[in-house]
Amino acid sequence: MANDKIQVIGVGMVKFAKPGAHEPYEVMAAKAIRAALADAGIDYADVGQAYASYVFGDSACGQHALYKVGLTGIPVVNVNNNCSSGSSALMLARQAVMAGVVDCALAFGFDEMQPGAIAPKWTDRTAPLLELERVLEDLVPGVAEAPNALRLFGSAARAYIDRTGADSDIFAKVAVKTRKHALRNPLAIFDKPITVAEVLASPVIFAPYLTRLEACPPSCGAAAAVVCSEAFARARGLGRGVKIRAQAMTTDRMARLDNPIDLAGADMTRNAARQVYEQAGIGPGDIDVVELHDCFTSNEVITYEGLGLCGEGEAERMINDADNTYGGKYVVNPSGGLMSKGHPLGATGLAQCTELVTQLRGEAGPRQVHGARLALQHNLGLGGACVVTLYER
Repeated sequence: MANDKIQVIGVGMVKFAKPGAHEPYEVMAAKAIRAALADAGIDYADVGQAYASYVFGDSACGQHALYKVGLTGIPVVNVNNNCSSGSSALMLARQAVMAGVVDCALAFGFDEMQPGAIAPKWTDRTAPLLELERVLEDLVPGVAEAPNALRLFGSAARAYIDRTGADSDIFAKVAVKTRKHALRNPLAIFDKPITVAEVLASPVIFAPYLTRLEACPPSCGAAAAVVCSEAFARARGLGRGVKIRAQAMTTDRMARLDNPIDLAGADMTRNAARQVYEQAGIGPGDIDVVELHDCFTSNEVITYEGLGLCGEGEAERMINDADNTYGGKYVVNPSGGLMSKGHPLGATGLAQCTELVTQLRGEAGPRQVHGARLALQHNLGLGGACVVTLYER
């Protein structure tokens, strides 16, 4: 590799909002980009390429958003990889710098979502999740009709409880933990605490285990990150960079899609995490802070095991021992996660990056994970793509 010492030197995001309470995507994106450039201490003219991630929008939305910052003639690549679009853009930006194509690249993401569950936009052609849906119906005959993400993560929740015998209140406990973290984050959508009883009493959205308070809200927002080579940072005297020590993207392996848990991305997660740990020469026990893809609380639970944060079947003990929060073994989703911070699909991976860079700089204020040195990011898109990234202070 031409250059494997890549740093994130600037991050920025806007406060996520519910649909109807947000600014136009190009306004949100431009604000996040300007914030990231200012945080990096560089000018937009220093950026050699840009990667724009979004799911809900026409072609070239990335250019339209970036043109609000300036027109410098650089290449702009639009990225749509479902919920992992933001991390996919970050990975492409990193690869461009690693290859020596540019010294500095920008990744930014945004989305304007509509109220309610995500529904297909193009009903006149083959749905990209059709094969997963077919496998699910073979694995779970009579599975209830629902939006596909809800069916997949809801079926994974049931399969996990059936497999491990864990108490189903673990999903509610995760929601309570995550909301508690969000109270410390001024950029999170939700700012009121909840209880396990309230979570369990909220309307059931996929029987028997998932309730409304165990699902992330449709959200609107934007986030951005600037990456560069070590030489670029040194030449400009930029000393606040955070190193991307390892990164991997995986897709589904059909031979592994023989149970609802792996169908919901657990195998992709294990595969990506394994590659990252091997690249870095570390184990999951070395990690201090984690931002993982908790679109539903069931996904947070199965991802604990997928990332190796606990052993197979040990997520319940990890939750009950508070090893997923401050004072425990790991702090998981200090930002409030997708559940409480929000989940504008194209921005999510870059918002996770923003949080972890802020943590490793020691600049997270009341939600700071003290002494954090290694941070792990997990961003999952069904269909499928999983990106796991390791950051180092």
